[in-house]
Amino acid sequence: MHELFTFFARNSKWFVFAVYVVLSIMLLVGGDPYHRHIYLTSANRVTASVYDFSNNATGYFNLRERNADLNRRNAELQSELLALRECIQLMAEQQCTDTMPLDSGMMPFRFIVADVINNSIARPFNYLTLNKGERDGVRPEMGVIDASGVVGIVSVVGSRSARVISLLNPHFRLSCKLKRSDSFGSLVWDGRDPEVALLEELPRHTVYSPGDTVVTSGYSAVFPPGLPVGIVLDDDYNDHENFFTLKVKLLSDFTSLNNVQIVVSDISAELKSLEAGEAEDEQRAKKAFN
Repeated sequence: MHELFTFFARNSKWFVFAVYVVLSIMLLVGGDPYHRHIYLTSANRVTASVYDFSNNATGYFNLRERNADLNRRNAELQSELLALRECIQLMAEQQCTDTMPLDSGMMPFRFIVADVINNSIARPFNYLTLNKGERDGVRPEMGVIDASGVVGIVSVVGSRSARVISLLNPHFRLSCKLKRSDSFGSLVWDGRDPEVALLEELPRHTVYSPGDTVVTSGYSAVFPPGLPVGIVLDDDYNDHENFFTLKVKLLSDFTSLNNVQIVVSDISAELKSLEAGEAEDEQRAKKAFN
């Protein structure tokens, strides 16, 4: 207590000065309308600046939640879009045959929203790690996309996380087609530029132009048909007299992946079973022939 009194006594002149300044400002502002207007304007500016800074800081800390909400909504819109495409296709088939009833349960794709917690782009074989796993319904060989395009395919699943083979991995080949001509081939990364992949095995008669869109072909149950993958560049390589390869600029930015969607196919198990049966039939046919 003695030290407190000593502090006030030592700095009493400054305290008295501060009191006089405050009283002077109050008398000046209270007695003159012009000075009162200047004071209120300045105070409003300072208050507005404080509120603006507080709002920006709060918005920054809530950015992750907003991104997650946007990703959930994007997944819902993606499901609705695919359902609409399926419905249009069924209606067209019904119009042609007049025998197929519309079935809203035929839509085979759903989406699980996940966050990327680890990612690599500079290695020869790149992978991602997601924060969703087996308990969330994730299984191996499920496709992974983001808001721009295809990202990869699930390879290993834990209870709370999953490992994904990135599209920037030569082990991953994706069946794609040119949206304009429907000519299809295999998209694969050559290990060079993380923004460019190669669309191989295109028929020689394929018609294309730089800027054409490359989409998923839908020839497997992993990815829905028509998902955007990339844009054709003005470069091609001759591989064979009957086929050629195009350079494709990928739409997904692998340097800034945050939120992704895991594609859940309701018919993948059925297709795998059918493919396994076909393989067994081929083996039996070979044994019988030999």
